[in-house]
Amino acid sequence: MTTVLVVDDEPALVATLRYNLEREGFDVIAAYDGEAGLEAARRERPDLVILDLMLPVMEGFDVCRLLRREMPAPVLMLTAKTDEVDKIVGLELGADDYMTKPFSMRELLARVRALLRRAQAAPSGPEAETLTADDLRVDLRARVAYRHGEPLPLKPKEYELLVFLMRNRSRAFTREQLLSRVWGYDFAGDTRTVDVHVRWLREKIEHEPAKPTRIITLRGLGYRFDG
Repeated sequence: MTTVLVVDDEPALVATLRYNLEREGFDVIAAYDGEAGLEAARRERPDLVILDLMLPVMEGFDVCRLLRREMPAPVLMLTAKTDEVDKIVGLELGADDYMTKPFSMRELLARVRALLRRAQAAPSGPEAETLTADDLRVDLRARVAYRHGEPLPLKPKEYELLVFLMRNRSRAFTREQLLSRVWGYDFAGDTRTVDVHVRWLREKIEHEPAKPTRIITLRGLGYRFDG
């Protein structure tokens, strides 16, 4: 059974999340502060973590950073804040997705399923073991990207976005298409997530990030990979 760890200091919300997740067939573990959540994650090794940003004892940002270092489980962050800076910081620390309270339970469940599909999906059919573009190389078996032979410190979604674009080089994709194909969303998500990840990728794979020649912006449409 797939295990979801919920870390939030609002008992009513935890109870609601537990009820809805268990109805979907998930095994749910709950913790009510950051330190207890981190201990539960280390002990239970959940398949996915739903993590509140503002927590007692240890903040969600700190928990997220430590989780990302220690385990591959996707992290869905929750917050009552709407500040875009907080969202970007959460993603930089390794969160795979981000939702602002109050949220639709239907949408949260859809995002949970999408994150789990991305984490559990295995490639189907034969595929090349590497992707290359000049000094850029991606080892698909090891899930590591290299530039000039040096490994790049890519976050999980940065890696998945890079692989998708390289596999479909010279093809244009809208932000909505990228959300669907890379993040697995089957609803209208926040397209700024795509822009943030493209910016981070450019800083790591472009010769001049301000003048990109690999991930090209198509004004009014989206992006394509040239190379």
